[in-house]
Amino acid sequence: MEVNRVLWPTDFSSSAEKALPYVTDLTQKYGAEIHVLYVIEDIAHHDGWYGDFEKDKIDKLMQYADKSANKRLNQICEKYLNSCPLYIKHVAVGDPTQEILKLIEKEEIDLVVMASHGSQGNYRFGSVTEKVLKNSPVPVTTVPIDPE
Repeated sequence: MEVNRVLWPTDFSSSAEKALPYVTDLTQKYGAEIHVLYVIEDIAHHDGWYGDFEKDKIDKLMQYADKSANKRLNQICEKYLNSCPLYIKHVAVGDPTQEILKLIEKEEIDLVVMASHGSQGNYRFGSVTEKVLKNSPVPVTTVPIDPE
């Protein structure tokens, strides 16, 4: 198996971070690119919480979320991925599973490495991980997370 591109989806949780040693080892071994993906939840498609938000308020919230996501990705990449041959940061808006699957196709990813569950996980597999496992056209390596 040839591994040229590895995808590491992150939700910025400590669970997701536990997959990093596997990501960096694999990319160093194969000289592969790392594609780091964070997906912003699209709040524009939620029902009104305490009334409806105006479009400009939603736009400002989404701009803030995008700016924060890019800042966090930069921090993670600088702290953990400097020894890797190449890392590419992606920020998407929408459903995490769908965005992960889209990026696999778009970037011709060879392998996905992700935590067994994210920040909300009390089960063996989180819902995003399970959906990616069931629908990915490429191998997915899951890193088990011990309950804390």
